[in-house]
Amino acid sequence: MEKEKYTIKDAAKLMGVPTSTIRYYDKEGLLPFMKRMASGYRIFTEKDLATLRIINCLKKTGMPIKEIRQFSDWLEQGDASLQQRYEMFLERKRAVEKQMAELQEILDTVNYKCWYYETAIAAGTEKIHQSNAQQYFDNSCLEKSTSNS
Repeated sequence: MEKEKYTIKDAAKLMGVPTSTIRYYDKEGLLPFMKRMASGYRIFTEKDLATLRIINCLKKTGMPIKEIRQFSDWLEQGDASLQQRYEMFLERKRAVEKQMAELQEILDTVNYKCWYYETAIAAGTEKIHQSNAQQYFDNSCLEKSTSNS
């Protein structure tokens, strides 16, 4: 039984990305596995779609195209590149965990400001926060980002 084949339009819809994203990945050499019909149309299998999802995920982590291309090359090497792919995903994991920690700090500040304004509105004045505001600001992500600049 032949595996189901998908057009680029089908693949894009299933992945939730525009077709231009898949064309870009192809142009950048990230899809060496991709086959074309005699007419030149790209066709994808279920396995291709799974790989496309991983490539899209890596892109979302902030991984540069050059490194994603290396990953695609490693996929073509099969088992000989298992260790490299594992190490790459460990590095991506660390990068995402760092991004999440930074986003958590930002969310903490946004939550604080929501509380700050909610309570100030209820009191009819910001003056209820004057003694605590500077103390919080000294520990917020806003202070950290300006001191790191």
